[in-house]
Amino acid sequence: MDASGTNWLFFVAQLATLLIALAIVHRPLGDYLARTYTSPRHLRAERGFYRVIGVDGSAEQSWPAYLRSVLAFSLLGILAVYALQRLQEFLPASLGFPGASEHLAFNTAISFVTNTNWQSYSPDLTFGYTVQLVGLAVQNFLSAAVGLAVAVALIRGLATRRTGTIGNFWVDLTRGILRLLLPLSVVAAVVLLAGGVIQNLAGFQEVTTLAGGTESIPGGPVASQEAIKLLGTNGGGFFNANSSHPFENPTAWTSLFEIFLFLVIPFSLPAAFGRMVGDVRQGYAVVATMVALYVASVSVMTAFELQGAGTAPELAGGALEGKEVRFGIPGSTLYAGSTTLTSTGSVNSMHDSYTAGGGGTALVNMMLGETAPGGVGSGLYGMLVLAIIAVFVAGLMVGRTPEYLGKKIGPREIKLVSLYILTTPVLVLAGTALSFAIPAVRADVEGTSIWNPGLHGFSEVLYAFTSAANNNGSAFAGLTANTPWFNTALGVAMLLGRFLPIVFVLALAGSFAAQDRTPVTAGTLPTHRPQFVGLHLGAVLVVSALTYFPVLALGPLAEGLS
Repeated sequence: MDASGTNWLFFVAQLATLLIALAIVHRPLGDYLARTYTSPRHLRAERGFYRVIGVDGSAEQSWPAYLRSVLAFSLLGILAVYALQRLQEFLPASLGFPGASEHLAFNTAISFVTNTNWQSYSPDLTFGYTVQLVGLAVQNFLSAAVGLAVAVALIRGLATRRTGTIGNFWVDLTRGILRLLLPLSVVAAVVLLAGGVIQNLAGFQEVTTLAGGTESIPGGPVASQEAIKLLGTNGGGFFNANSSHPFENPTAWTSLFEIFLFLVIPFSLPAAFGRMVGDVRQGYAVVATMVALYVASVSVMTAFELQGAGTAPELAGGALEGKEVRFGIPGSTLYAGSTTLTSTGSVNSMHDSYTAGGGGTALVNMMLGETAPGGVGSGLYGMLVLAIIAVFVAGLMVGRTPEYLGKKIGPREIKLVSLYILTTPVLVLAGTALSFAIPAVRADVEGTSIWNPGLHGFSEVLYAFTSAANNNGSAFAGLTANTPWFNTALGVAMLLGRFLPIVFVLALAGSFAAQDRTPVTAGTLPTHRPQFVGLHLGAVLVVSALTYFPVLALGPLAEGLS
């Protein structure tokens, strides 16, 4: 068998292993998630926390009250992380690092609170242990729990009848952390430790190399941060090289385990959705759409990288630049496709070195709204919004008022869905355009940030704003983003890209919660059958293709054709 055939065999074996593992935990974890957010019982630790913050755990919130809680909590998080960075030199375990600049602290605080975890800096050379643990690692838990809470609120809106309430944010937040993210992170950290991921407070150590020279090797509490970085689809690495660094991701099997970690909750949430709305078939339909998109995307990306054009890639058996030999092309593209189809942003290879087709696929993955399966919480509510579009289109075809799970989709709902869908493209396209349209900004971008001028340089800027607005966090690393313009512009894109969709989703949840359920009739569109899965897939692809195709033609498509 030639090198290409061997690589395809490895890819199929890893993909099959991953899908089987996800299928095994899909139903048990999904059922546990449903029980977590529907149980009337509060744990003792939870009741104590509610007393401390003055919250009635049994009280229900309307969508405006739920939204105010989300925004107030997130604002406090931004201020806290910003202050920790600026005051770093006065904190213990700072490792001698000074405080971050104003624009970098602004960008990083927003990045971690919005579950983006975009990093315009080298983490191991910028932040000490206090900022890493108290600021960034804590937000990895909190931002993921916020995404879960918003998804659960939308499910409640679809499942309830004329209540007008969608749950209690503080209860949902607390349960997401204590009952789900924290225990799973402990287990994941132990497995990563067994696989060779480091966990210490050793600081920098001078070692003698094989050549007789000296090298400064950083240590740190990596395994614990790595676990929630992946489970919460956060992505912010402890080291600058992220999961291509051997201290974060030592071997091929730990790499596959890391992919499993950031897919396991998003792929299990549809089972919780089906259980909570009282029809498990609905969850199967949603996850089928996710899996179809996922398998197609990672396969296409692998094909592009294995068939990389040029003498060197052909002699090497594929495009190996920027990829770790211990993972190879199949392990790298499976990771890259998975991380851009979720809101993780973690990388085990450098996406900037991918072929035009491979890098373009990573871009399209994010432009799809990261719904296959998407981030923790955000992927599910994004997929449900697109399901509403699919139902609406089907209703137009047959001349019937569209319904989804017994809830009518009227003008108010469609306006909210439209605003949700338009938010991210506006941020991506406006941010990219302004980077080249404003003379002073363009001079800085082209003179300081872009090291690969031409079509690829344009793709790097487009990738940056796509990653920020979709709260992904991965990057075409050839772009120098630690500048006042990019730190500020990308920070704004992350902020609006996270919270404007949340506003529309919670308003949609409130609108559904105020409705009664419409009885199923002979004219009701079944939303659990294969034909609806196909319609759902079409809605995902068409909405994104029509929006982004022109700008893709200016970047990766043009680069590939050239």
